[in-house]
Amino acid sequence: MKKLGLIAGNGKFPLIFAQQAKREGVSLVTVAHRGETPKEIEKVGDEVTWIYVGELGKIIRTFRRAGVREAVMAGGIRKVKLFSNFKPDLRGAAFLARMRSHDDDRLLRGVAEELEGEGIRVLESTLFLSAIIPAEGVLTRRAPNERQWEDVRLGFRIAKQIGRLGVGQCVVVKNRVVLAVEAAEGTDEAIRRGGSLGKGGIVVVKVSKPDQDLRFDVPAVGADTIKNLHEHKGAVLAVEAGKTVLLEKERMVEEAERAGIVVVAVTG
Repeated sequence: MKKLGLIAGNGKFPLIFAQQAKREGVSLVTVAHRGETPKEIEKVGDEVTWIYVGELGKIIRTFRRAGVREAVMAGGIRKVKLFSNFKPDLRGAAFLARMRSHDDDRLLRGVAEELEGEGIRVLESTLFLSAIIPAEGVLTRRAPNERQWEDVRLGFRIAKQIGRLGVGQCVVVKNRVVLAVEAAEGTDEAIRRGGSLGKGGIVVVKVSKPDQDLRFDVPAVGADTIKNLHEHKGAVLAVEAGKTVLLEKERMVEEAERAGIVVVAVTG
């Protein structure tokens, strides 16, 4: 049985990745983050070690002891945890001291370089997940109307710009007005903020960053996103085709149909 390391962050992405890896006959050695990774990961991973955010040395020791030579990062770490649940070990503190930028991409690439320097190759987080990465098209029975398509196109352009700046990957638009831009608070909070301002009919657009490194930080949406959008009277969810993971894809589309929300995958 192939052995694979999993660095698990928050949300359902690490759980879904782990479940699919098991179906592929992979033995998972999982490092999970306290206060971030769902406890359910213990039911899926063969070996699970819990760490605090910043314990880079413990990740490396765990994988080396288990004979792991390849690993995947699945799920993010909320930036606010750098202020409340951050306990770096010596290796983690030394790594951060060397980093000139604390931009998400730079940090994640730096962690990947640290692992690869120890003989642990970091693979794309979309491994095993091709069935839940949508091609371009409308996923629900109903398509956006022309006004909503205009909002989708505007949102896509703005989201790409904020992604290029390392701010976020999601924007909320209505009638060609940008109501909310995702930052450290995350997609769900951006939807709540935009929904409060828009008073219904909002369009949410989530994209990958330009030159997205598929080893980490791949955008993901799911049934919980639809629920949040419905609570705030959202009308459309648009994601980037070929570069977004749809968590619980079938359930997500069913929930969208029931709520009257349009879901589309676009390329620009």
